[in-house]
Formats: sequence, structure tokens, C-alpha cells
Amino acid sequence: MISCNLKRVKRVLCLGAHSDDIEIGCGGTLLQMIEQSKSIEFYWLVLCANPERTMEARRSANAFLARARKKTIVVKPFRDGFLPYLGPPVKECFEELKKAFTPDVIFTHCRHDLHQDHRLVCELTWNTFRDHFILEYEVPKYDADLRSPNFFVPLSDAQARKKVNNLMHYFTTQRNKRWFREELFYGLMRLRSTEAASPTRYAEAFYCRKALLATAN
Repeated sequence: MISCNLKRVKRVLCLGAHSDDIEIGCGGTLLQMIEQSKSIEFYWLVLCANPERTMEARRSANAFLARARKKTIVVKPFRDGFLPYLGPPVKECFEELKKAFTPDVIFTHCRHDLHQDHRLVCELTWNTFRDHFILEYEVPKYDADLRSPNFFVPLSDAQARKKVNNLMHYFTTQRNKRWFREELFYGLMRLRSTEAASPTRYAEAFYCRKALLATAN
């Protein structure tokens, strides 16, 4: 294992197709980053949400980023499941984002995610941000598209518990889904901890396609 330090990150961009994607994929990592640094600025963008899910998204984002120095939370009303078919408006959203915010690190969906909305968000992330450090998070689902990640963030019990508690508290519209369960979220973090030989019981995992080794000036 080769360790990587995210403590110097000052500006973080979080991208999610749906209102709970960011929290599921990297909620624990964001909580840890905020604990380690009080100077991080966040831009949190959710693309698809009806009025009810927009309210959930905003409440959850504010809870996860409660201790952040500065945060911008944007929830768009694009139709769930239709992102690849909406064309120019979605692309324009990313072009506007590029002008509004310059991140040090970006959290987005995986390239191999089988949900069409997730894949498009990932594609547009890479098309829009060509010179940025991008970490692709995973979202467990019926499609069984989980693979072998190559970037891990160990989480404390408290961070994992806060992540799961927030998910169950704020996303009440998802409780009727068979996969939206505490044991699934804990189980995946426990598995990734084992794969990473983490010193903690839990970890979140990401896919890092490109990384530049920085040399001292």
C-alpha cells in the first residue's frame, strides 16, 4: 500500500446524478476531510431531483457539510433516468460549472457504472475537467457492477456511523427500496476496509484513473 494525503486539498467538487449518490459514494470521506481541515470549500451538484428529492438532497448536503468553511449546494431538476437523452442542457450545466468553480479534487461516478445517468455524469466530468484529480466513487445496486477499486480512504467507526445515520435519516423516499439498508452500506465499507488492509474497520473505495506524482519545487 502507498499512502496519499488529501489534507492539502482546499476546494472539492462533488458530483452526483441523484440526490443520495454523493453521500453513498463518498460521504464518509467528505466527513473525514472536513474533520482534518476547516479551510475546505465545497461545491455540491446534484443533477436529477423532483421537488421532494430536492428537499432531501439539500438537507442531507447541509448536514454532511455542516462544519465546512464554505459550501455551494446546487440541485438541478433534470429527469431521473433520462440524462443521456437530454443533450445540450446537461452539457451546458457542466460548462457553466467549469467557469464557476476550480477544484483541487473531484468526486464523481464510475465510468463502468451500469446506470445510464451515472455513466453520463462521469463522462462529462472527464470531458469538462481535463487537468484535475478525479476520484470515481461506487454506488451498490441491483445491476451488480462493483469491481476492484484502487484508491481507499479508511474511516473511523464514528465517521461510518454518521454517514449511514444521515443516509437513513434524510432519504426517507428511498426506505422502500430493498437495497437501501444500513447493513448494505456498512457491509460494503467493511469489505473495502479488508481489501485495503485498513487500520480501521471501515473504508470507502474509489477508482483513480490518472494521477500525477508531484515533485518538490
